[in-house]
Amino acid sequence: MTESRTPKFGPVAVAVATGALLTVGILVRVHGAVADAKLRLITPDTNKPAIAVADQSEVAYCTPRFKEVLERVLHSCGLVSGEGGRRGCQPADVKTFASISDSDFNELFTPLKDRGAVIMYDEGKDDLDERAKKVLEDMWFERKGARYFFVVARASKTGTVDKNRALSHRRANSVMFHLKDVSKDPEIEKIVGLLWLGNEFAQLSKEYCGWNNSRQDTKCNDEAINRSAFVSWVDCRL
Repeated sequence: MTESRTPKFGPVAVAVATGALLTVGILVRVHGAVADAKLRLITPDTNKPAIAVADQSEVAYCTPRFKEVLERVLHSCGLVSGEGGRRGCQPADVKTFASISDSDFNELFTPLKDRGAVIMYDEGKDDLDERAKKVLEDMWFERKGARYFFVVARASKTGTVDKNRALSHRRANSVMFHLKDVSKDPEIEKIVGLLWLGNEFAQLSKEYCGWNNSRQDTKCNDEAINRSAFVSWVDCRL
């Protein structure tokens, strides 16, 4: 009777077999990595961080660029903090957070033409006349579900930089004070965003005289249109 024998493998054979298995495993992993890389090349956006996009239900001016600047305004200028700290932005702040040229900044807000108005002032003055109050109130009570109300105050080139910066700040505040009076809203500082640009940044051209403004019956030019505060609700969601 012949005894069956189980084949015996020496150390060399075992090492060869183990190496072969490791090689197969490495090849499988490499193949998987190559496949993943190929997929990323085909669909590169899947691995990028989300950016602001315009929702289909939003108005046309809520472009990604507009929403990007809007978010920077809200966070960089403390416009919605309501914590008693510095509220609003002056020219140097706007240049820093917006990273945008004067003309591009104005162009960004151009689509708000039908949503807002220009409140105009006498030279060197910051008080609202009766017509300005009426236009401002009309704008304020046309909220239509919007979350933020923007006030962008300016001064003309007449006078010094420091004087006009302070003047535009007072003009922005005159709008805020009147809105507080008419709205009686204790949360208003979380809604209204103030920017005062003096005569240093984003001066308006006389083309903006054609916008809804509080002095439709008076002569308007480059100087007059910059003695103003642009006001508008902003309907974009972040």
